[in-house]
Amino acid sequence: MRAPLLTIETADDLPAKADVVIIGAGIVGTCAAYYLAKRGVKVVLAEKGRPGAEQSSRNWGWCRQQNRDERELPMATRSLALWDELAAEIGPGLGFRRSGLLYLSNNEAEIEGWARWRDFARTQNVITHMLTAEEAAERGRATGKSWKGGVFSPTDGIADPASAVPLIAKAAETHGGRVLQNCAVRGLELSGGRVSGVVTERGTIRTKTAVMAGGAWASSFCRQLGIRFPQASVRASILAVSEAAGIPDALHTARVSLTARKGGHTLAISGRARVDPTAQMLRFGTTFVPMFLKRHKSLAIGGLEGLRSGHEGLSRWRLDRETPMERMRILDPAPDPSQIRDTLARARELIPALNQSEVTAAWAGYIDSTPDGVPAIGETQIPGFVLAAGFSGHGFGIGPGAGDMIADIVMGREPALDAKPYHPSRFSESSWGKVADF
Repeated sequence: MRAPLLTIETADDLPAKADVVIIGAGIVGTCAAYYLAKRGVKVVLAEKGRPGAEQSSRNWGWCRQQNRDERELPMATRSLALWDELAAEIGPGLGFRRSGLLYLSNNEAEIEGWARWRDFARTQNVITHMLTAEEAAERGRATGKSWKGGVFSPTDGIADPASAVPLIAKAAETHGGRVLQNCAVRGLELSGGRVSGVVTERGTIRTKTAVMAGGAWASSFCRQLGIRFPQASVRASILAVSEAAGIPDALHTARVSLTARKGGHTLAISGRARVDPTAQMLRFGTTFVPMFLKRHKSLAIGGLEGLRSGHEGLSRWRLDRETPMERMRILDPAPDPSQIRDTLARARELIPALNQSEVTAAWAGYIDSTPDGVPAIGETQIPGFVLAAGFSGHGFGIGPGAGDMIADIVMGREPALDAKPYHPSRFSESSWGKVADF
């Protein structure tokens, strides 16, 4: 079952040329298109299916700084400020609000870890409050349980994954951008070794700059161009239930997490996912050993979903024939039934009021990851071809900051944030480096 998603109307005609073509209308590509259009750049946003239809509408909707990796925290902080600006321009339909995020725990080691992060966050001017047992019980009174402690991040918040990307895409159009739905990009044309055109199923758009923001499809697309981009995806499952009163907008515990969503709540188990074997995963398997070892308790071997979806294949395709992207317009993998049952049971045990709520939907999505859990953003070895992928489950929250950085990069400006920690060239070095905490 697909996650709820707002439908928008966009033009169908293919522009002959553009300053920039962005491949993939998830949160990152759409935000990049928005900021480029707002700065007067002639930008085309090409999406093989619908804007936001893959992981950008299937996530929790959290926009957080809390517990971010130190390399990603500056982008998270900037993104929150940009979410504020987007909400002011676009309106309440984005569902963005700084509701604060609440974490509760009875594990002293976990609480100590949050306290260490709090100390680090202070050096970055980020405020987070450690909670005593009494304060945790008060903020978590919907659980009716006692807690050893917790943390509350007051300036963090949530947005609505069902509407955010489509509304930002429409905002990009109001600033002169072009959004193409159901228009798969098959590849690039090069002249003198640099980008000269983007080949779509409808024809070629002449351009000198292309941005690959295709999420879980990015590595297989890069392979067509001889670019090695280590990427692996895991299949995470979420369910939605009808609304219950008195529940915090965003609550995390080790056993289950809850988020307010229009008309109800979404429920998920943090980090729990299936690893569906694919040819690409076998190719990059050793590269991801450190990450898989670190998360072995929450990951389990999946089934044939990945092979059927075709997003992690090793085949080469021709630009004048149908590609895997056209055969799979929207990645819509089946949710894991056992995980859905377990998640619901845990949520109802945590929040008794949910025993009166009904399950309204369940879905899964592929979370694309890099070996170190930090996204790849930057120009590749092909001049004019910029990569923006591997957001490792964090893309929705930091999408505005990433989009703003991408706009600066393609315009030749100095980004507001240091772009070096994100550059794809780091994957040419040893993969046995630091794995992000999240």
